[in-house]
Amino acid sequence: MLDVLSFPFMQHALVATFLISICIGIVGSLVVVNRMVFLAGGIAHGSYGGIGLAIYFGLLPLFGATLFSLLLAIIIAAVSYKDKERIDPIIGTMWAAGMALGIIFTDLTPGYNVDLMSYLFGSIISVSTRDLYIMTGFDLLILILVSFYHKELLALSFDKEFARLRGVKVKPLYYLLLIMIAFSVIVTIRAVGLILVIALMSIPTYIAEKFSASLYKMMFISSILTFIFSLIGLFLSYYFDISSGATIILVASFVFFIFSIIFKR
Repeated sequence: MLDVLSFPFMQHALVATFLISICIGIVGSLVVVNRMVFLAGGIAHGSYGGIGLAIYFGLLPLFGATLFSLLLAIIIAAVSYKDKERIDPIIGTMWAAGMALGIIFTDLTPGYNVDLMSYLFGSIISVSTRDLYIMTGFDLLILILVSFYHKELLALSFDKEFARLRGVKVKPLYYLLLIMIAFSVIVTIRAVGLILVIALMSIPTYIAEKFSASLYKMMFISSILTFIFSLIGLFLSYYFDISSGATIILVASFVFFIFSIIFKR
């Protein structure tokens, strides 16, 4: 079993698994606590438009996804902060429009890009050294932001009005949170793809929430669970020659269902 670790692509995949677990543990916890799963889904799926545009203009797909994710994060933050009651149809429209835009520009691009499927459904074993550098950069940025604004994010997550009364600048912090979600999408996209990123962002955190008395403990446990799920999914996908992204999510989903049955109240 350990022989497979001698392959460079497997070594890259293991590093990517570690980097993803950090990002998901931190941002996923903030997403679940703030009930932003649907908003995160809008950013993740809508960013496919950036991938399609990047492919059409001959640019790096992750570059297009990054710009599009940040743009969507800012737009969604502006809309949802002002009017949360009508946000669902707006997010749904942006979700669908981004996907449609990406499909159209991909169709307009001469030839067929096989690597495109890895951005939709994930392929952690195809992560390159450049991808690892990008993932590391976003991970470090998330860690710095959360470390610097940890008290403010904690206040925002549990009581927005109380945070405002304590002098916390809630609106800029809300924008920052959506931007960090965009960062996490970029980190995770190569592992499980845009289609499944929300599942990985929420499942480990839902489980971790039951064992956590604090947000920071939730982040830690969620990171550990994400790493375990991704590691198991990685080896299963390799030995059975199946999609790594889908396998990781199936592992996480299986554990979630077992957990739900055992700890059902």
